[in-house]
Amino acid sequence: MGDTLASALVFVLLRSRDYWVAASGVDDDETLRLLSLVERTLTSRIDDALRAHDSGIDQWRVLSLLAERGGQPMTAVAEHAMLLAPKLSKLVDRMVAANLVLRRPDVEDRRRVLVAATDRGRRALAEWDTVVAAVQDELRAVLGADAGRLTELLRRLHAGLGAPAVPADRAG
Repeated sequence: MGDTLASALVFVLLRSRDYWVAASGVDDDETLRLLSLVERTLTSRIDDALRAHDSGIDQWRVLSLLAERGGQPMTAVAEHAMLLAPKLSKLVDRMVAANLVLRRPDVEDRRRVLVAATDRGRRALAEWDTVVAAVQDELRAVLGADAGRLTELLRRLHAGLGAPAVPADRAG
């Protein structure tokens, strides 16, 4: 969960705390804490699993977007990877050096640069996707039949906070 989304979630939940507790008997502080703990735990597990394959969650997010949607401007990559521009720029520099991605001019707007996955990047992503799928399988095993419902609820919460829609085919 990106910092902006987390901050918006905290604001909305804290603002409605009294109403929520009175209506539901559920403590917002615990809900926020649990959301944060789950996000941190899953992110850490994915990142640790990817590190064993000389990668990390940020590289995986970047290549996932580029493999799915082709060349993208840095702003789109930053939003998808939930990274600030300076950190993304350094990451993309390292990925270019490793021949995972390349920068190329946008044919429609020569002033803009697109980042695209290389063949080597796509092969690496296939390996990394397998690693991430194992962590996702752990999540689904814990949730069982509720896994789809959790995705639905999180998508609704995300949209309700005014965040850009997450395509249904990106459900993990």
